Amino acid sequence: MSSAIEVDVDSPTGAAAALRSTHAIRERAAVLTARARAGESPWFTVHDDELVSTATLVADVTRAGYPDLQIPIHSRWRHFEAGGVDRKKLLTGADARAMVDLTVVSVLLDAGAGPDWSYVEPGTDIRLDRSEGLGVASFHAFTAGLFSSDPGDPLRADAAGLAGLSAQRLGAAFQAGAGNPLIGLDGRVSILRRLGVALAAAPEVFGPDGRPGGMLNALRGRDVVPAHTILTAILTSLSPIWPGDNMIGDQPVGDCWRHPALGGPGLTAGWMPFHKLSQWLTYSLLEPFGWAGVKVTDLDELTGLPEYRNGGLLLDTGVLQLRDPQTALQNWTAADELVVEWRALTVALLDELAPLVREQLGVTAEDMPLARVLEGGTWAAGRQLARQLRGGLPPLSIVSDGTVF
Repeated sequence: MSSAIEVDVDSPTGAAAALRSTHAIRERAAVLTARARAGESPWFTVHDDELVSTATLVADVTRAGYPDLQIPIHSRWRHFEAGGVDRKKLLTGADARAMVDLTVVSVLLDAGAGPDWSYVEPGTDIRLDRSEGLGVASFHAFTAGLFSSDPGDPLRADAAGLAGLSAQRLGAAFQAGAGNPLIGLDGRVSILRRLGVALAAAPEVFGPDGRPGGMLNALRGRDVVPAHTILTAILTSLSPIWPGDNMIGDQPVGDCWRHPALGGPGLTAGWMPFHKLSQWLTYSLLEPFGWAGVKVTDLDELTGLPEYRNGGLLLDTGVLQLRDPQTALQNWTAADELVVEWRALTVALLDELAPLVREQLGVTAEDMPLARVLEGGTWAAGRQLARQLRGGLPPLSIVSDGTVF
């Protein structure tokens, strides 16, 4: 586990820095989980006797998908392989910076698409929806130069290209329209435009053109980089891209939300951090960094991803149960206490589930870090149950703006 960050939590800058840590995520998720286990949550009950059977299900799904247990990491690059197509070969000649550029923009476009959207891939006519559809659509948007300001160099994303992106152009690239509605299109455009501004504001990290792949230059000469170092760099340099509602003073804290049962020192009191998209981005950058010769270590400092597939797995298997089943019929937002708590319980319980899954599979934590448990794994099992029970819909209805779920 990462160590706590020693900062002045009575200042907005210090408090925001303290919340940009997986130590803070796990510590506060544990508080809410212990509270739920003690019967003090108004929303959920925790049923520990269901953990082993849930681990068995995850292990079975993992074996079905990967009989040799050669499980790749949980990454956006899995979605680029949807339909069994090797799309990476279309990037022949692209350098490592282009791989990072693609990964960053694609992850930031990866939030719930909604049940009515799909993408038909040109050339293959494969119809894809949800994460795979978003991944493949963003891949082709990238190769077409949508995020580049240089027509002569389409395989890049840069500050000028992102800052000038329009909803019309992104919607066309994603085949979105009245008959094919994509949830959160405006939110996706906004986050990419803010990304462009943030890239331009940090040339020391992203280079004079403001490219996400500029991060590689900052790591030149370092053969080994801890995963949390990458996450911290992302959270620090890209903090301005997140919606501005979640602020401590003048500091944006991004995917952090208030929960009345949480304390904490100084200005961190009451905040529950998650940083789901930033952690998903860190996981997804492991392969491009590896291709560039940078080995990323200490993967288990990252947490499980608190999104509706992992959280849905816990609800659908009965590890978590709603106190009032009627709450499943309502629409919720990321700021609602129920959703904040659901996500926190998901983080903590994934940490408990992972060793049980490894035990069932007869592998070690070194062989199967959390990044592989998720892929094998909890995300796949959550999706399978959602399809069986609700045609793919999550067990709770979250109103999304395209920046969290």
